[in-house]
Amino acid sequence: MGIFDRLSTLIKSNLNDLISTAENPEKMLNQIIVDMRNQLAKAKQQVAAAIADEKRLKDQADSEFKLADDWEKRAMLAVQEGRDDLAKQALLRGQEHLEHGQQLATTWEQHRSETEKLKQSLRDLNDKIEEAKRKKNLLLARQRRAEAQARISQTMSGLSDNSAFDAFARMEEKITTNERQLQAAQEIDEEMSGDRLASQFKQLERSSGGATADSQLLQLKQRMGMLPSAAPAASRQLAAGATEVTPVAAPAQLAAGVPDATKTVDVDLIAEIEGLREPKPRS
Repeated sequence: MGIFDRLSTLIKSNLNDLISTAENPEKMLNQIIVDMRNQLAKAKQQVAAAIADEKRLKDQADSEFKLADDWEKRAMLAVQEGRDDLAKQALLRGQEHLEHGQQLATTWEQHRSETEKLKQSLRDLNDKIEEAKRKKNLLLARQRRAEAQARISQTMSGLSDNSAFDAFARMEEKITTNERQLQAAQEIDEEMSGDRLASQFKQLERSSGGATADSQLLQLKQRMGMLPSAAPAASRQLAAGATEVTPVAAPAQLAAGVPDATKTVDVDLIAEIEGLREPKPRS
C-alpha cells in the first residue's frame, strides 16, 4: 500500500470516527424522516406524471376509435350515393385509424398496469414513513432511557469512590487527636501550677451545691404533702431564740446604687413561677 493510499485510509477513518461521535440519534432520526418525506413528495410527482401519461394515451386511443367510426359512416354515405370508390377510400382510412387506436389501447393497458404498480409502491412508501414516525418515538424513548441509565451509573460510580469519605475520616481523627493533646497539655499545666487542687475543690463545691438544692426540693415536696415526712415537724423549726436573718446588700453597693445580682435573679425566677399560674390555651 502506497503512502497516499495509507493517508487516504487514515483520513477516512478519522472522519468516520468524528462523524460517529457527532451523531445525535434524535437529530439523525428526524433527518431520516425528513428525507423520507422528500422522497415521498418526489414519488408522488412521478406517479402523477405517469397517471397523466396514462390518461393521455387513453384519450388518444379513444380519439382514434372515434375517427375509425366516423370514416365508416362516411363510407356508408358514399355507398348510398353510389360512390363506391370514395367508400373504399373511407374504409381504408377508417382501418388505419382503427389499427392505430388498437396499438394505442395496447400501450395504454401496459402503461396503466405500470401506473398501478407505482401507486401501490407509493402507498407502501407512505405506510413505511408512518411506521418510521411511530418507531422513531419508541427509539427516542429507548435512547432517553439509555442516557438516564448512563447518568445513574456515573452517579453510582462517583458515590462508590471512597476517597472523599476517607479524607473526611482522616480529618475527624486529626481533630480528635488535637483535642486529646490539648486536654493532656491542660492536665500537665494544672499539675505543674497547682491549679488541679483548686479545680478539684471547685468541682466538690458544685456537687455539694447540687446536693443542697436536691435536699431543699425534697423538703419542699414533704411540706406540700407530696411526700411523707422524714422527720418531725419540730425538728424543722428554728431553734428557740433564733431569728431569721435577711441578707442585706453591701454598703458599697447601696452607696453606688448598683442593683443586687441576687435580687435580679429572684425577680426572673418569680416571673417564671407566676407564668405557671396562667391558664394554658386549649389545643
